[in-house]
Formats: sequence, C-alpha cells, structure tokens
Amino acid sequence: MRRSRQFGSTLLAALGILALGSCGPPEPEAGFEPIFDGRTLAGWRAVPEADIAAWSVVEGTLLAKGLEDRQSYLVYAEDEALTDFELKFSYRMLTDGNTGVELRARPDGSGKRYFEGYHADLGHIGIGAHILGAWDFHFATRREFPCPRGTRLRIDESGAGHPEPIEDSLELADIKKRDWNQCLVVAKGNRFQFFINGKLSSAFTDGIARGRLDSGAIALQIHEKGTEIAFRDILLKRLGPARAAP
Repeated sequence: MRRSRQFGSTLLAALGILALGSCGPPEPEAGFEPIFDGRTLAGWRAVPEADIAAWSVVEGTLLAKGLEDRQSYLVYAEDEALTDFELKFSYRMLTDGNTGVELRARPDGSGKRYFEGYHADLGHIGIGAHILGAWDFHFATRREFPCPRGTRLRIDESGAGHPEPIEDSLELADIKKRDWNQCLVVAKGNRFQFFINGKLSSAFTDGIARGRLDSGAIALQIHEKGTEIAFRDILLKRLGPARAAP
C-alpha cells in the first residue's frame, strides 16, 4: 500500500513538471527562429530613440504603450535589409488604437514619415471599415492604394492598382477583441500575404516597374497616445529568393 502511494506521488510530481514545462514559449517550427527573447529588448531599437519608454517587456510579452499622438516604432535591428521571409507573431489589443507591422521598411527621405514600407495593419474597427487586417502603403513618392481586409490587390508595371475580393477571407468575427490573435505575414519577391488566426485577410502583388521595396527592416508600430498592445512569440523564417510576378 505504501509503495502504491509513493508511486502515485511520483507520478503526480512528474505530471506537474510536464505541466510547468508546457507553460513556456512554444518550440519554433522548422526554419523559424525567435527574434524576441521574452526577457529583454535585445536586438531591437526604438524610432525615434526618445520613445524607448513606450516599449517594455512584461511577463514574457512585448508591451507597447503610445506616449504621443505620433508614429512610434520598434525596429528589429539584427537585420535591417531583409528580403524574403515569413513572420509569425501573436498580438493582443489591450485598448482601442492604431498599430501594425512595417515590412521592408527604410528611412523616408521625404520627411513625410520615419519610414516608407509595406504595412500590415492592426488598427481597431473604429478607425474605418476593413482596416483591421488590411495592407497599408507608406511610400515617399508613389501613389498609395487601399488594400482593405478581404481584398487582393495587383499593382501593375505602370503603378495602377487592380483590386478584387478574396473568397472566404478573414471576417471581424474571426478576431478576438481583447485576447490573443495569431498572425502570419509572408513577403516573397513582390508578393505579400497577411493571415490572422489561420485565414487570409489581405494580399497584394507589387509589380511596379520602378519604386518597389525589395528589402528593408521589420518594425512594430504604435500610432496614438494611450494605445496599449502586447506582442509575443515573434518568429522569423528567412526564405530563398523569389521571382517577381508580372
């Protein structure tokens, strides 16, 4: 009887250790590497530098708090010339606000913004219809087209835009308002896709002859004073070169 009780205690202890282990960060999928260590901001830099106080690490999550009514970025500084990649992350909106992830970002020489780039938008629904899950374009000199949630956009060689609807695309009902949502952003050649919770939200092909952004940085963005958003499980997979679509 005593041996039975000892075995039961040992089994419960082992199960307890397994349960504790399951609470840690998930194992990255093949080819993905974590670019946020869950403890520090190592490998990241704030733009503008004065806004570093807007970014902190709290209980394993990357917490962003808007301090001013302006764009504020946290740039992945280990490689600011990324070309083709897949980026996975989870986000949780703690308040309403305007946020997202800038891709192939590079300094905007026009002074219009800190960066020009392609922007995966996580703005709340109060900003406008179909903004959450949209692609936004931050160009210094090019025309900027709308690519709202549920849209596939083709920008042709001359720079004209051709949108069409995506069948069975992401809907607002698929978004958890104050809970964690999983995102996947794919940048391959001149093709870009934005998935949330496993469903395609928006996509575009940038076929313009001149002015396409072929490389640049990844930058998390917050936009408004009072916005609070948490990020976690930020994983990057570098891809081989892809041919540009016509």
